[in-house]
Parts: sequence; structure tokens; C-alpha cells
Amino acid sequence: MRRRAPPPPLRRRWRQKSLLTALGLVFAVSAILRLGSLDAAFAEVRRAGDDGAPGAADPGPAPERDSMVFAALQAAFSDLDGLRAELAAREAEVEDRERAVATGQTLLAAQIETLTALEARLSALIAVSDEAAADDLDRLTRVYETMDAEDAAALFTQMEPHFAAGFLARMTPASGAAILAEIDTETAYAISVVMATRNASAPTFAAPGTDPTAPPETQ
Repeated sequence: MRRRAPPPPLRRRWRQKSLLTALGLVFAVSAILRLGSLDAAFAEVRRAGDDGAPGAADPGPAPERDSMVFAALQAAFSDLDGLRAELAAREAEVEDRERAVATGQTLLAAQIETLTALEARLSALIAVSDEAAADDLDRLTRVYETMDAEDAAALFTQMEPHFAAGFLARMTPASGAAILAEIDTETAYAISVVMATRNASAPTFAAPGTDPTAPPETQ
């Protein structure tokens, strides 16, 4: 089971804590190395002071030794300041990146919300348009039904078979048969074929154990 990612504030604190821990280790190692070098310098000074044998190395004047110790301490503090500045710069960079990601997420959410609203509006407009078109077709179909069958047949003869079949399918069987009877045989046949095959591609549900592709049995 995958662990869920912690929320952004917790993840930010965790990264900062990890970064502070890593840099703290660097500081500690650097301090240990600096203290080791200082201890070695102090040990050398003590050995030189304690060794009174002839030919022993001259430790040098005390001001010079103090200057060396001060320079070593100054270098250690300088390294510490540099590491602190680097830590602050990295923390600022991480915060800038997190702010940029948060801003991008906000903009993306706003764009998604806008697109969703536009999609809903477009769907509503399409529904209204389809409903208006259907109302217009129904109104025109009622007009053809009230016309004289011979006059309506003259108009249907000028239509494409698919277009004429759509109107006849909306009419009552009696009105459609009256108009179709007034149309010439070839055109009436073409319209009839369209009306008979317009739903041929629709799925059918056969009884269990029967072949849905088999032709219907004749009585």
C-alpha cells in the first residue's frame, strides 16, 4: 500500500529540517577540522615551550603565535558565515519554488473551473438548439400533413429520399401513406427503402440460445 504524500506545509518543514540537518553536519565537520588544526598548533607551541634542549625549534615570538591562532579562528568563523549564507540562500530558493508551484496550481484550478463552466454552457446551448430544430421539424411536418396529399407529394418528389423519409416518419401512418401514394413509383420506392433501413444499424436483443444474425422465420 503506497504511503500518501504529506500535505504541502508538512512536506516543506520536512525538507527544511533535512536541509538544516545536513548543513549542521557540515558545520560540525568543519568545526572539528578547524579545532583539530588549532589543537595541533597549540600542541606545537607547548612542545616548543617545554623543550629546553639545545637545538630545539624556536617557537617564535608570542605575538606571532597569537596572530596565527587569531587567523585560524577568523578563518573558521568566516567559513561558518559562508555556510550560513549558503543555507539562507537555499532556503529562499526552496520557498520561491514552492510559491511558484502554489501559484501554478491556483491558476490551473481556475482554468479548469472556467473550462468546466464553458462546457456546461455549450452543452446547454446545444440542447436548446436541438430542441428548437426538433420543434421546427414537428411544425413543418404538421403543415405537410394538413396539405392536400397530391400537393404535398409534388414537394416530396423534389426532396432527397433521406430528407423526405424523415418527414414521412414523423407523420401519422394515414397521412404518410396518402402522400406516398401520390408519389411516382421510383421515388416512393427509394423513400421506402430509406425508412426501412434507417434503424438497421441499431443493436438488437435476441432471445437466449438464438442467432441474432439469422433472418426472421416466416409463418
